Formats: sequence, C-alpha cells, structure tokens
Amino acid sequence: MNFKAVPGWTRRLELPLLAAVGALHALTFAHTGAWPLQLLCVALLAWRVQGAAPGRAALLGWTFGSVWVGAGTWWLFVSMHRYGGLPAPLAVAAVAALALAMGAYLALAMGLYARLRRGRAMPDALLWAALWLLAELARGALFTGFPWLASGYAQVDAPLAVLAPWVGVYGMGAAVALISALLVAAARAGWRVLGLALAGMAAVLTVADVLGPASFTLGHGTLRVSLVQTNVAQDEKFATEHLPGALAWLRQALDQAQGDLVVAPETAIPLLPSQLQDFDPTYWSALRDRFEHSPQAALVGVPLGDFDSGYANAVLGLSSHTAGKDPYRYDKVHLVPFGEFIPTGFRWFTRLMEIPLGDFDRGPLNAPSFATLGQRLAPNICYEDLFGEELAQRFREPAHSPTLFVNVSNIAWFGHTVALPQHLNISRLRALEFQIPMLRATNTGVTAVIDETGRVTAQLPAYSRGTLEAPVQAREGVTPFAWWAARAGLWPLLAAALGTIVLVVARVRRA
Repeated sequence: MNFKAVPGWTRRLELPLLAAVGALHALTFAHTGAWPLQLLCVALLAWRVQGAAPGRAALLGWTFGSVWVGAGTWWLFVSMHRYGGLPAPLAVAAVAALALAMGAYLALAMGLYARLRRGRAMPDALLWAALWLLAELARGALFTGFPWLASGYAQVDAPLAVLAPWVGVYGMGAAVALISALLVAAARAGWRVLGLALAGMAAVLTVADVLGPASFTLGHGTLRVSLVQTNVAQDEKFATEHLPGALAWLRQALDQAQGDLVVAPETAIPLLPSQLQDFDPTYWSALRDRFEHSPQAALVGVPLGDFDSGYANAVLGLSSHTAGKDPYRYDKVHLVPFGEFIPTGFRWFTRLMEIPLGDFDRGPLNAPSFATLGQRLAPNICYEDLFGEELAQRFREPAHSPTLFVNVSNIAWFGHTVALPQHLNISRLRALEFQIPMLRATNTGVTAVIDETGRVTAQLPAYSRGTLEAPVQAREGVTPFAWWAARAGLWPLLAAALGTIVLVVARVRRA
C-alpha cells in the first residue's frame, strides 16, 4: 500500500491530533522504556510536514513542539503557584508562554524544511535531521538555554545510547530525527519498502544494543558513599518553625553516615553564614570538626555570601585536607532564570513570587574538582547537569579530569511530579556521555548512584527521608564527546548541521 494513498486528515483535525502526538512524545522522557514511541511520534510529525507548505509546516511544528514542552514541563506551574505564590492564571500563562517560545524553534525548522526539501528520500531525511538538530541546539543554548526534554534523553535506555559518548544528547536527537524521516520515506514508497526498512532498523539497533558503547574510561578505585535525602517540603524549607528540626536531622544524618564520601543535597543548610551563626553558633564548626578529623569527606549544599555583597548557591567540601584551611568551594555556574537570577526587564515578575535567595552570583565555568580520597569529585548543582557541553570543560586536561560527578539537587519546588524521573534520566545520560558515574543527593528524590553505563545501581524511594549507603567505582578517562566538547562546546554539532543543509541543498539543485 502506498503511504500517499492514506486519506489526509482534515485541516481542522490535523492540529489537535498533532498536539496529542506531542503530548505522547513528552511521556517518553520519564518512561524511557517506551523509546520506540518517540520514533513513531517524530515520524508522524515528519509525515504531516512532508506535503505541507512552509507556513503550514511551521504551524504543525509549533503545535507539536509547544505541546511537547508544555506537557513535559507542566510541573513549573507547581513551583510558581504553589510554592512561589504566583496567581494560578498567571502561572498557567507563564508555562504556556514558555512552551510556545520553545516550540517556535521547531516551527522555524519545519518551515525551513518545507521550503528547502526536494522530494528525494535520503537528501530530505538528512535535511530533516539537520534542521531538527539546529532547533534543539537553539533551544538548548539561546537565552541561557532550556534543554530539558531534548529528544536524546528519551533514548537513554535504547540502543541509540551507544552514540552518547561520541556525539552527546543532541547528536542522539539528530539520529532519532533521521531514523523517523527514513521510516516515513520508506512508508511513502510502499509496504514492502517499509517492511524492509523496519527489519533493517531492527537489525542495526539489535546489534548496537548487544555490542553496547565502546569503553573509553577505566576503573579508578571504589568508594563507599552516603547520599543524604532530607525530604523537606519546599513550603517548609525556609520556615523558621521547621528549621530547627530539619537542621537537627541533617546533622544527625551526617554524623551517622558510614561512607567514605558523604553528600548532602542542594541548600541542605538553607541559611547564609550569618543567618546560621545567629541560629546556632556551633553548627558549622561542629560539622567541620566531624569531617576534618576523620578519614571521611563530605560535600554539603549551602548558600554562601551575604545580602550586601552577593551570595552564591554553593557546595562546600570538607576532609582532613581542609583542616585549618578554607573548605573546598563550588559555586553554581548555570543559574535558573527567575528562580536564581532575574533576567533584564523581569524584576516585576519575580517580585510577584515568594522565592528566598532568588538572585545568586555565578561561579567560574571551569571549576576545579574536589581532590580527596584519591579521587577528583566534580560537583554540579541541580539544573547544571542539563548542560553536558559545560561539564565537558572540566575534561580539557585529562590528568585533572573528574573521576566522579556529584549532583546535588532540590526539586521539591516541583512537588510530586514527573520532574523527578525526568531529571534522573538527564543525569543518567550525562554518565553515558562521559562514562563516569554520577552521584545524586537530592532533597525529595531521586537520590541515586548511576554507573558509567547510565545504569542506576542503587537509589532511595522518592519523597522519603534517609541515607543511601552504596559502593561506586570511580572512572578515569576521556570520551570523544568530552574531548571535543571541552575544546569547542557545541560548535561542531552546529557546523555539522549547517554543513549538511548546505551540501544537501546544493547537491539537489545541481542534480
């Protein structure tokens, strides 16, 4: 059966149905075992765009992209309304505005595709993948970037994960787009060609899954880690009536931790130094004494600075090496717009929300690792693990590159929502890209140990209080992705996308 012979949807039904497909696509970022569904969703978009005029193609892309982002990040409403105090209609409008803005990148890509395509299967498939890649790069980099739900994350449990240490999450997304476009081209050629294409794709993916990714890192010793999950509700985190109990529990958990490395989540201590001093003058000195006079080391999330000179969302490192010295300090680099810094012209918006400590200073991009226990520990704070190209900067000098990533997070801002498994899968893909483990110590979840293959080897139940005691094998080495991203960021992918577009268009026109 020729795919062209399938009756077209009416113009009135096409947009609602593509919106539904965009919502289905969003599901695959938390339920990564459904990765074939993502290929189908992207293929359905490619099918409808194939015969559309540029304006219509842009509208189709905007519908799919906006619903994809909106359905996948609806939990932002929880942070703005429930915990930020923003009126519900304004919070809904803010989430919708973000989704529409992010969908505009895909709209532009689809409009360009409809204008540049020439009706030849392989060139058009390459063009589709290159424009998809451009749209994702733009969303992930422009205006500080919002790469949450970049399409490659849905493939963390799929055979395409073998591409992660080579081309990273954006390259994986381009592969998703290419496969989907080729499936549409095969379907348009008839059932026999589609069947052969599906069989060939299944064979390739099976081989990739069996072989697994090439190994670029080696074992570098084993640590026992203690990852603390504080489980403090966001509306209680800064409340004076809840602080004594929360800080007392944290201190007890840190004192009782058995691991070589003990990690407490982002803003586990939610007070600036002067505030902590007023609250309990002995609290910080007792913690320092606990770890600076023992064989254990600790990383603890705490804001540093003051209201007059500025403050940072930070992680402090304590070990016997910091006794009598300043602790190791890592300041968050990539801040969250509106939650951690105020974009120009939007102070009026942030004033409507009740966000304590909402205007942080940035730390240095290429921060040194915390050298302790024979390892080089590279902290990153919450949202920062979305930016693999920034984490790659720490691999510029292989002799000093990290042997473990440590992510400390507080996404209690988003309540009991799908944000937690989505963020876990983001961390898993970072581990795959760099082939070094990722430790996650979070407030409400998911606190976990992720090995260099992206596999979760131990985790705590979400929304519970406790300490995860588990072993982890550190790794040393540099993947191809880490090597080129450390030196050139995302520019090679941008060049590849633009080069593909130029070559495809030029070659087709000559033909």
